[in-house]
Amino acid sequence: MPENSSISITEAQRQVRSVYEGGFFGQLISSILWLAAAALGTWLSARAAILTLVLGGFFIFPAVTTLLRLLGRPPSLPAHNPLRYLAMQVAFVLPLSMPLVAPVATLRPHWFFPAMMILLGAHYLPFTFLYGMRSFIPLSALLVAAGLAIALWFPATFSLGGWTAGLLLLVFAFVGRAEAARAGAEPAATPAAPAS
Repeated sequence: MPENSSISITEAQRQVRSVYEGGFFGQLISSILWLAAAALGTWLSARAAILTLVLGGFFIFPAVTTLLRLLGRPPSLPAHNPLRYLAMQVAFVLPLSMPLVAPVATLRPHWFFPAMMILLGAHYLPFTFLYGMRSFIPLSALLVAAGLAIALWFPATFSLGGWTAGLLLLVFAFVGRAEAARAGAEPAATPAAPAS
């Protein structure tokens, strides 16, 4: 397809699902990071957990790109995809929101993981349109609801939010992959034949 040709939103979403396999690689790497941070928070220190999640978060996208290259897959969307810039903008939502967590983590360290869960849930909501996949709605809702619940009812358990988010991301990595595979297998809609 020529670089300057325009494509439909549906086709652009299909390309997003295809390149990133329904978000599978990003969520899998994020899950590993969250579980590693939760483990450090459980068995080492809150500081180690916070530094791991914050600093490691900046390497998620480069890690996804590297993994895609190693698997022989395209590492990014085609230049003609109209959602290419939306994907870049959505990627910056979480890092740009993270300064909100700094005072929370300073004043109440046990709220670090719940606050990050709420930000992550908000970050994932636009993925619903970007990928054309509904599974990001329950993922977003569960992250926000669980973050609020843990902050309000289990504030003394520092790593609970890390374990919860890590497991949710792991489960939804496979849910999204399956949804993307189903969407890719569905035949394109054909126009109805005119009534005779």
